[in-house]
Amino acid sequence: MRVTWRGGTANVEREDTGPTMAVPAAPTLCSERFGSGPPRLYVGVAGGRLVGQHEDTGRMSSSLSSTLSSVFLPQGYPDSVSADYLPYQLWDTVQAFASTITGALATQAVLKGVGVGDGSASVAAASLTWMLKDGTGMIGRILFAWMKGTHLDRDAKQWRLFADLLNDIAIFIEIVAPFFPAIFTLVVCISCIFKAVVGVSGGATRAALTSHQARRDNMADVSAKDGSQETLVNLAGLCTGLLLTPLAADSTLLTYLLFFLFTSLHLYANVRAVRSVVMETVNRGRLRILLEDFLREGTVPSPPSVNSREPLLPVLWERERLILGAPLHRVVGSTYELKKATENNTKNYLLGVHKKKGEVCVSLREGDREASMCYKLRSMRNYCS
Repeated sequence: MRVTWRGGTANVEREDTGPTMAVPAAPTLCSERFGSGPPRLYVGVAGGRLVGQHEDTGRMSSSLSSTLSSVFLPQGYPDSVSADYLPYQLWDTVQAFASTITGALATQAVLKGVGVGDGSASVAAASLTWMLKDGTGMIGRILFAWMKGTHLDRDAKQWRLFADLLNDIAIFIEIVAPFFPAIFTLVVCISCIFKAVVGVSGGATRAALTSHQARRDNMADVSAKDGSQETLVNLAGLCTGLLLTPLAADSTLLTYLLFFLFTSLHLYANVRAVRSVVMETVNRGRLRILLEDFLREGTVPSPPSVNSREPLLPVLWERERLILGAPLHRVVGSTYELKKATENNTKNYLLGVHKKKGEVCVSLREGDREASMCYKLRSMRNYCS
């Protein structure tokens, strides 16, 4: 006797009698899915018992897929993350792979520059170069965090792309550094400052994007799985780099060819990754698009439409600034100016315009309801600007 399952019936074939009879299978009463695992079907059997069984979708393939999902994807994927999680992670994987290979080429160039393989080079000189390189990077990291740290949350996509672009510039500087032995230390220090900026902006924006992707208070899980994905990609890039760097060790032309090839792939993947992210909060660029569409057409565009038209690079220097809740010394500079500003002034604020600095400063009167409302407006404006 052979039993084969097809759909919801079991066909039982007896070789001695020939006829085939259909035995109805127990109907599925409900199903459940835990996380990203395969669905579990519940059927009713004799005696009124409820029995659960996994859907037969190929035991080996289903088990392998479930294992890989639990290792590299957040618990409950895709419901536990944003809709743009998968396209962003795919393009982020491509850019990480390309960046690992170009990084291997840069490391080879820096080691050659500090004297690895050169019998006339001293250990002390190489150590001093390395310490100066690391020290300038630490200083650059502190300065950049002080100057731009408050901008990284609201413009996470822009600073993410800026970080990767700056990383490519730093890698190129390191690759060409051995051709300038007289100023090699200065060149690698500049490169390390760039990489310090990359570390701060890349890490901070990664946290902002993780917060956007996590939809079930699972930031830690999303961040951990992102680390696992990045580690796997870096391992693949390292293996590829082990094959390519020996070939490019004695060929400057091949080194440049590989660098420009993988850098082009790196930049393209980064643009696609950033464009795939659909942020649902408002910053200055997205607010400008919203207001333009509303004032011109009377409609409010959808988040995907706004994000697709948002500028990709951050504004490094602001030409004009509006400062609500500015300290008094930024509005008036003398007792005479204070007397003139408060004389016959029934408003709950003082207004100061600095044309040279490009600033409009508003100082608020304490305790007034209007000042309290302005303070809230200032908080909203500071977040959106």
